[in-house]
Amino acid sequence: MVDFANLKEEQLKLAKKVIVKDSFDRLELIGGVDCAYSQEYIIAAIIVCDCKTMEAKERVFAVTKAKVPYLKGFLAYREGPAISEAYAKLENKPDAMIFDGHGISHPRRIGIASHMGVLLDQTSIGVAKQPLVGEAKGNIVYVDKEARAELVVTKEHSKPIYVSPGHKVSLKTSVEIVRNCMRFPHKLPEPLHLAHRYANEIRKKIEKGEVEVKG
Repeated sequence: MVDFANLKEEQLKLAKKVIVKDSFDRLELIGGVDCAYSQEYIIAAIIVCDCKTMEAKERVFAVTKAKVPYLKGFLAYREGPAISEAYAKLENKPDAMIFDGHGISHPRRIGIASHMGVLLDQTSIGVAKQPLVGEAKGNIVYVDKEARAELVVTKEHSKPIYVSPGHKVSLKTSVEIVRNCMRFPHKLPEPLHLAHRYANEIRKKIEKGEVEVKG
């Protein structure tokens, strides 16, 4: 039985460690992080790309059993262990990472991008397709008068994505980085698009018995 009340208290403590100003020295490698599911297993995929060319330089994955049920606002506890395991396999740690999920645009300012950014001590950005909290005024999402996310149109005739700072980066720079990572005709920034595709590639191999999973 998962004690979500206790996890909520932990989130509030982690949120105090989140930095929402640019705190990185360089931006040469950028990672995309996404997860796929196969029955009780979570497949976390990370693709590391060259920031200028978007060429994939490294890709890793990890598969773990889901130990925490899905509950809105607690995604990091469900997917975090698999992501951490995949991250540990990287030979080339990225200068920043884009997560499939929210950063500070979260009820407790600690979405999966912020949560994992703090745990990994990694500059991180959240990209989501749906809002989690707040009110949009123009293209900015506010919570208690704080700008938490920006709606960014990345593809013609498509709904905007929600970009929010995760850790060690400002909202303005988060949006700039995401825009620089866009490649036609994809709606998502290229590292995230590639990670999504890779996670599902591994999922299909697991279901065909081509990739062995433990447990």
